[in-house]
Amino acid sequence: MTANVETVRDSTTDSDHIRNEVREVARRAREAAGVLATLTRASKDAALLAIADALEAATAEIVEVNADDVERARAAGTSEALVDRLTLTADRIAAIADALREVAVLDDPVGDVVRGYRLPNGLDVAQVRVPLGVVAMIYEARPNVTVDAAGLCLKSGNAALLRGSSSARRTNRVLVDLMRAALVGTDVPVDAIAMVPGDTHDSVVHLMQARGLVDVIIPRGGAGLINSVVENSQVPVIETGVGNCHVYVDADVDVDQAVAVVVNSKTQRVSVCNAAETMLVHADAAEDFLPDALAALAAAGVTIHGDERVRPFAERAGAPFVPVTDDDWAEEYYSLDLAVGIVDDLDAAVAHIRRWSSGHTEAILSTSAPAIRRFTTAVDSAAVMVNASTRFTDGGEFGFGAEIGISTQKLHARGPMGLAELTSTTFVVTGDGHTRG
Repeated sequence: MTANVETVRDSTTDSDHIRNEVREVARRAREAAGVLATLTRASKDAALLAIADALEAATAEIVEVNADDVERARAAGTSEALVDRLTLTADRIAAIADALREVAVLDDPVGDVVRGYRLPNGLDVAQVRVPLGVVAMIYEARPNVTVDAAGLCLKSGNAALLRGSSSARRTNRVLVDLMRAALVGTDVPVDAIAMVPGDTHDSVVHLMQARGLVDVIIPRGGAGLINSVVENSQVPVIETGVGNCHVYVDADVDVDQAVAVVVNSKTQRVSVCNAAETMLVHADAAEDFLPDALAALAAAGVTIHGDERVRPFAERAGAPFVPVTDDDWAEEYYSLDLAVGIVDDLDAAVAHIRRWSSGHTEAILSTSAPAIRRFTTAVDSAAVMVNASTRFTDGGEFGFGAEIGISTQKLHARGPMGLAELTSTTFVVTGDGHTRG
């Protein structure tokens, strides 16, 4: 009995210690955010360029540490899709550094006037963009997010608290240490970028309870992680979405174009949230479209999870086929798998998407203007593609220069979140001795 009591006491002490550490890091980040909010674009850009140079100079060190994380992940049975997201090569590090340089040349959103006007009483009203404050990221596997998030937060005047997964712990640590060291000698406080302490779930819990110190949490990862943060956080959350993306092939369609778009949507890179996971085909297009499409997908190594109407087309095309289940309709595969169904009309496709979509990205492939108009107004997702690959849902591809995630919620931000989406607004009201009667 005594041993059990001591165990409980030790556990409580450890939890309190982690809580204090998390809150102290958040407190320092909040102080840094106050300084960041006042800095000029030149100061922030200089810090971003210093970080980019430091990361490139330490490429060999980063690759060596990352290789240990990758080896441990493989030994733990992690899927190759997730291992790919975890892996950093010299080329990927160079790309990360270049992305920071690209952020540096983007316009600074802080101080932008969203709207301004003069009231009849002579008061001037301006709604001005300001930083959110302290932005915490909770994310899985991808260590590039560590740098991307820090850079975007810095440029938009926010302090970044970073909590990656244990699978990338060593890589994330070296990246954060390098970034913080690069800030020494710049106008940006070192604590503007910080790694959340702790290796256990306790640190995540304490971060989610740091209301008043942390302004917003952005989770990036699988459905389990995102749902846990959304359901349990006391800090406001911007929900970045699981990517159960759909491609609908309409009755009126350019077959060759549609085949190319479907193959690109599914296979260009499978381990990302904007890869297609389901294809729905209008029954009137099935005979002309499916033989070519399934053959092309099979050639790319895709396994078809199809309904019974799809089976004969898959057999004729020589495509690997397994019967589709409800789990398949809901699945974000991260692999060369695609759920495929034949629908009787556009409305049936929309009903299917409304039931199963994660609200990320849907696409319609059609030459019919009425069908396109109906689809784009009836589907409720962050992005809707018309005769274009789902892979274009990306901040860089949208011309934002970069993104911190794809928001699938409707409040504050929706879709790719660039620099502007990392700000709030303040109303600045200027008078000349005005008083209210």
